[in-house]
Amino acid sequence: MRELTQLAIDTAVSNGASYADIRIIESKTENISTKNGDINYLNKSSILGYGIRVIVNGSWGFASSPYVTKNEIRRTAIKAVNIAKASATLRKSGIILANEPVHQDLWTSPYLINPFKISVEEKLNLLYKIDKILRKDEKIKSAVCLMSFWNEHQWLANSEGTFIEQDLLRSGTGYTATAVEGSEVQVRSYPSSHGGQFKQMGYELILSTPLVENAERVREEAIALLSAPDCPNGKKDVIIGSDQLALQIHESIGHPSELDRVIGMEANYAGTSFITTDLYKNFHYASPIVNVVADATVPTGLATFGYDDDGVRAQRYHIIQNGLYKHYLTNRELAHIVGDERSRACNRADGYNNIPMIRMINMSLMPRQGSLDELINDTKDGIYIETNKSWSIDQKRLNFQFTTEIGWEIKNGKKVRIIKNPTYQGITPEFWQSCDAICGKDEWILWGVPNCGKGQPGQTAEISHGAAPSRFRKVTVGISK
Repeated sequence: MRELTQLAIDTAVSNGASYADIRIIESKTENISTKNGDINYLNKSSILGYGIRVIVNGSWGFASSPYVTKNEIRRTAIKAVNIAKASATLRKSGIILANEPVHQDLWTSPYLINPFKISVEEKLNLLYKIDKILRKDEKIKSAVCLMSFWNEHQWLANSEGTFIEQDLLRSGTGYTATAVEGSEVQVRSYPSSHGGQFKQMGYELILSTPLVENAERVREEAIALLSAPDCPNGKKDVIIGSDQLALQIHESIGHPSELDRVIGMEANYAGTSFITTDLYKNFHYASPIVNVVADATVPTGLATFGYDDDGVRAQRYHIIQNGLYKHYLTNRELAHIVGDERSRACNRADGYNNIPMIRMINMSLMPRQGSLDELINDTKDGIYIETNKSWSIDQKRLNFQFTTEIGWEIKNGKKVRIIKNPTYQGITPEFWQSCDAICGKDEWILWGVPNCGKGQPGQTAEISHGAAPSRFRKVTVGISK
């Protein structure tokens, strides 16, 4: 691969590029799902291709191809240069790349069992076993179980002398039971909704997750929700389970921290950000107990890597420290806008045929102390909620509403009854400033988000968010009628 990457760099530079890089990517996936005792889908795929990115006359050019041959690499590099030259005719300012040391490295994500070497029959037998338990009651009208595996082998080289090889492996699994009675429909999922749990692990993730052991509970909770009362309306203390809190972090801290959103480059697809640059490092985002850390080095994270697609080494740093906002997510191109001398290693692309852009890395709410039971015992009037059902957040990531699959009303330190359709809403800084308790490390879980969308054309990225159950005071819950 070194010969091919050097050919791309040399061709781009000899045709006028002041900077060039190439990413060659070989990836394979396997997705398996059952529904009500039958195969829902079973697909395998593999992709090989490369993308070449150049700077000419202060503007970017990008081109890609699935044909990994010398002639095609030359053609693609020249195409990228020509695109950059055309872009330069309309540019308003030149590109400034933050400095980064030259790297020569190999990085591989650790795993114990290669999932691609486990037979499809073994995987299906486990899914069928779960399905059988979920559908023991006729009120369960739909049972969907899935497994997902992904491997990506990357080679990155640039004109500064960097050459990096990385090999990433991810696994995921989960299931959903849908209960129906008359016009009432309720859903319960495990380990979480939107596909389940995903980690940078091998098949050991499947074997270590108590999938069969939780199937009966999930079925019975789905059925119980059919006759449960609705979430009460009003102001309540809300304890949010770690899986729902992961999505709260993603939507109301992660996305507004992406610097391209802050400066308006991402406005059309999913909005901008309320954390404008005048608030940088001086904004009370949350209560003093809140510490949120971005970390591309945490074990098993979906956005754990050795280097991003700029060739910048993975890092760990505070986004929020003791309630104060500290850092944006940046790449080499935009770091200088906020006075940073180095990128924070957040430039990533979806596959070989998309240009990299700022994406979240793993972002987690740091644990403090105590258990969930102790937190419930300390709550007089509130609700405990878990597992996301739906969400909505405005274009600046400021006003939001979330609905979860299940909740429990809390009275005088006890869970007294299940409630359905628990819904809460708020304004991002007011919500995080109301956080007065975060459980300890024994309750902390790193949750994978495999399908974050951004960009035009749209790209998908994978991120993880760690959280422990946490309490927020006087939150608006329910839906006014």
